Amino acid sequence: MMDNRTYDFHLTAFANTTVNHLLLFFLFLSLYLTGILGNIIIVTSVIIDTRLHTPMYIFLSNLSSVDVIFNSSTLPKLMDILLSGNDSISFPQCFAQLFFYMLAASTEDVLLSVMAYDRYLAICKPLHYHLIMNRPQYALLLLGTWVVGCVNSLFLTFSIYQLELCPATKIQHFFCDIKALEKITCSHTQFYILLYIESVVLGLFPFLLSLTSYIKIIRIVLKIKSTSGRRKAFSTCTSHLTVLMIFYGVALCMYVKPPSVQFETQDLVFSIMYTAVTPMLNPLIYALRNKEVKSALKRIFGIRKNELQSGKIKQCHRAQM
Repeated sequence: MMDNRTYDFHLTAFANTTVNHLLLFFLFLSLYLTGILGNIIIVTSVIIDTRLHTPMYIFLSNLSSVDVIFNSSTLPKLMDILLSGNDSISFPQCFAQLFFYMLAASTEDVLLSVMAYDRYLAICKPLHYHLIMNRPQYALLLLGTWVVGCVNSLFLTFSIYQLELCPATKIQHFFCDIKALEKITCSHTQFYILLYIESVVLGLFPFLLSLTSYIKIIRIVLKIKSTSGRRKAFSTCTSHLTVLMIFYGVALCMYVKPPSVQFETQDLVFSIMYTAVTPMLNPLIYALRNKEVKSALKRIFGIRKNELQSGKIKQCHRAQM
């Protein structure tokens, strides 16, 4: 067996595509910049506007931070491949990419379930919400979320690193994903056991927590007699529910179905959705559907506009004097 740790891998997902690489480069560049800018705006808004210093929006700012890692761990290398044609990636770079990708995926998975739990407390236990979800509590939840994501990513990356690699340097993907590395791993039995444990611990459990939270939320909302009351109660979690469905929907399409040659194109499309489109959509969904976020953005940009106008007025007065 050849030790691939001394060789460069080659990411060949777009090697045989008939689409112009320069066109694809600008497409992914626009997705990347839109995602980065949108998520930075969300984080900045939460930091600047004190009205958003609540658990829901603190969680949202962390979700945006995770999405920045999602975008930045995969798309820059893909854009480099499309622009320069250099599809090689060294062994350390490949596993560094795997670590940050899994860090983002694991953290977002747990964070979305924590956000679902937060919405459950806000709607189903409103009188006890501020007692349960106080500052030390949500700070501890956030710390635990990032620690779990980091530990899981380290465990998974180190475990795959220890597996025996087959004599192959081509990876049929545009980044070092788990499914892509599985195809060049000789220890398939160990790999599938590892993937099964990963799916149960950080796939099934967070999903069940989110599902349970929303089942209870729906039950409570349906008991509200007035239509406006039901709409108001459910409007506080529609953005998060939309993000949750997109995240798990694409993840299921990527990782649940068995690997097959005929599904390689579908895997590529779903991977692009997961790593590029979803992180770009998240801030747009929250900005367009959440009234408080829209109000915060208007206040922030309104303040800057007023400051600019007042500055011009002062300059005019000085010029007249």
